[in-house]
Amino acid sequence: MEHSQSTGAGLLLAGRYRLSETIGSGGMGKVWRAHDEVLHRVVAVKELTAGRYASEADRIVLHARTQKEARAAARISHPGVVTVHDVLEHDARPWIVMQYVDGPSLADAAKESGRIPASQAARVGLHVLRALGAAHAAGVLHRDVKPANILLNRDGRALITDFGIAAIEGDSTITRTGEIVGSIDYLAPERVRGADPGPASDLWSLGATLYTAVEGESPFRRSSPLATMQAVVGEEPRHPEQAGLLTPVIMALLRKDPAARPSAAEAERMLLEAMEGRAPAVRPQPQVPIQRTAQHAVRPETARLPTPTPYVPLPVPGPNTVSAAGPRRGGRLRTALIVVVLAAVVGGGAGLAAMKYAGDKDNEGRTGNQLTPDPSQPGAGTGDTSQAGRPGWHRAKDPAGFSLLVPDGWTRQMDGDQIDYTPDNGRHRIRISSDTTPDFENPYTHMLDMEKNLQRLPKYERIKLRPNTYRDQTQSALWEFTWTEKKDHPGPRRAIDQMYIADDGTEYALYMSGPAGDWAKTREQFDIMLQGWRPRA
Repeated sequence: MEHSQSTGAGLLLAGRYRLSETIGSGGMGKVWRAHDEVLHRVVAVKELTAGRYASEADRIVLHARTQKEARAAARISHPGVVTVHDVLEHDARPWIVMQYVDGPSLADAAKESGRIPASQAARVGLHVLRALGAAHAAGVLHRDVKPANILLNRDGRALITDFGIAAIEGDSTITRTGEIVGSIDYLAPERVRGADPGPASDLWSLGATLYTAVEGESPFRRSSPLATMQAVVGEEPRHPEQAGLLTPVIMALLRKDPAARPSAAEAERMLLEAMEGRAPAVRPQPQVPIQRTAQHAVRPETARLPTPTPYVPLPVPGPNTVSAAGPRRGGRLRTALIVVVLAAVVGGGAGLAAMKYAGDKDNEGRTGNQLTPDPSQPGAGTGDTSQAGRPGWHRAKDPAGFSLLVPDGWTRQMDGDQIDYTPDNGRHRIRISSDTTPDFENPYTHMLDMEKNLQRLPKYERIKLRPNTYRDQTQSALWEFTWTEKKDHPGPRRAIDQMYIADDGTEYALYMSGPAGDWAKTREQFDIMLQGWRPRA
């Protein structure tokens, strides 16, 4: 391994790859043109600059993720997928050596000319579609299909690159607390809602990519990230004006319901028909198009916002979400993000990421999203204490499989995958989350990692954060803190979170928050809730 204090043209990596010039850059790093002095060929080398100033823990995750990108690409044998040749370490950071593609990205080509002719876009779409088909057959979801990740070779081929956030079937997903994966303009609606992605999600992103290529603008980009997510979930795109025969393919790929989208085989047939000058035959959509209703509006707590790089965790203080970021479900704070514009904290600042104050923001008027207790549940919202054995409380048997004691009058609410019990739309709240495949070795380490991001909260103060023992589980930790909320429930607030790993390896977080002024009562309720907690059998 070589070591150097700086990187630049002329640098020799691993004794064989000599860097020449940068050919691309982004939030996650740079891409260099380089010469392989052993095999005497031109290669592309991705420098992951995100690791330059990362902590040791972040570097470990970054290295693991780099290896995952290489494994994902290595599983796919297709000329439309950029080949990864090597992964090496230099300057305590990973570097990826890849096939060099002599040509611009689709994003750069569209930007330079304003838009791509529909016939060329159809050909690009066909190449990418076949590459995605090979990836899906190998058990790999790309999860970040967008114009910047499609390279246009001078020989006319289109190749897809950057499997850095790919989901590999049967492999552990390496994601981090509060992290967002994927580019917001190209996230399928089901992913914004927090559902499991599938091959249809990549095809939706391809549809959005082709729309952008032919129209010169993203179909769902709006004035803010949250408005963009709302458009993805609840609005139909403007009818393309420049797509020609490609229009039916694009609009079919952009159907909100994954089941209503064409299969890869159907999409390939339609693209071929468009390339041959024939109007593609489109399977009718089997359901009514989604309307902009409260049920489909993206709420700030569940929406996902973009980061400059998918490797840097977002500041997500709310310690309880359940998420679905790929074939495996995991990372209760990773994907079903609880967010509010960071400007609420710093008083403005364009381009900043988003966060939610300690998981304690709720929209007012939760139309169509509040769930009333199931009348068949003993004591659900009825004041029945026969099972709880405590006046003023009842046992709520949650559809997720766990049960807990909650005060009478508190009802279940869901935003995405988040499960809350509250009497007043979140001013006082119990939040339950679980992760069957936790990313961290123990809850204490997990909490310390989350706390790094909470330093940005207005007047954040740690009351306690320490390992403890809960239900005879030594893999436990307790965290209590205060901060000042700016919106929705303004004023000083306090929260407490008991996290533990059960015998089956599931990490549970039992969280409660409320105004600091009546914390004594909330703290007592928290203890009662803990005593009555019953995890999934």
